[in-house]
Amino acid sequence: MRNIFFMRVRLYIILIISVLINACGEYEKLLKSSDFELKKEKAREYFEAKKYVKSSELLSQILPRFRATDEVEELNWMNAQSYYGMKDYMMAGSYFRNLTEQYPFGKHAEEATFMAAKCDYDLSPRPQLDQESTRSAIEGFRIFINRFPLSPKVEESKTYIKELEERLVEKSYLSAKLYYEMKQYKAAAVALNNSLKEFSDTKYREEMMFLRLSSLFLYAENSLFAKQMERYQATLDEYYSFMEEFPQSKYSKDVRRIYQDTARFLKIGEGSNLITIQ
Repeated sequence: MRNIFFMRVRLYIILIISVLINACGEYEKLLKSSDFELKKEKAREYFEAKKYVKSSELLSQILPRFRATDEVEELNWMNAQSYYGMKDYMMAGSYFRNLTEQYPFGKHAEEATFMAAKCDYDLSPRPQLDQESTRSAIEGFRIFINRFPLSPKVEESKTYIKELEERLVEKSYLSAKLYYEMKQYKAAAVALNNSLKEFSDTKYREEMMFLRLSSLFLYAENSLFAKQMERYQATLDEYYSFMEEFPQSKYSKDVRRIYQDTARFLKIGEGSNLITIQ
């Protein structure tokens, strides 16, 4: 019985291998064939079967032949989708953008515009890395919304934009915080200032404003005496800005210490101009 079982398994394996070899042989013959109509139909079949690699290989061969026909837009659309199906988002994005440029009023213009942005979204990395793809995706979705304001994908695009902007905020926050942790206080203050200007409603706003205040204070504290008056005055101005916005801050203890040291240097009385921290 055991021998019969192993014989059957071996036969199944041989049969599967034979089928695969035969299928590969047929596909290789198809690639070498000069029958472009057959290749076109097979490319569609492979695409519908989600065999995107084979579909894209055939399409790359036949697209030049159908360039001047009514079918070329559809074939290009299928090619772009094949690359997206293979998760090759860089190539897919390039093909989707080409579609929008070559056929701005074509049947796939709306979806191609959306998918070009979606490819950049899929390429967008974690916040610690370069965010070029993130910015490209935001721009792409905004272009889509402007061009197709009535599209059912507008709300989805807005959701993606919000998510991507949060990624940029976090990137900006982490970069500025890194300067602070490296004790490059002038660079930290500049980076934090730029970040707060660009992303004024960030969830990190309180912490970033505190870090900016602390950076200005530490920059003043570590400066040459001739520069300290000016820099402590900048710290004091920042203190008032911080307290106006966050009078009950979780950083109240550190903020009060910064004010006291700054006021001592500037010879400001403890009671004068001091905004009470709740």
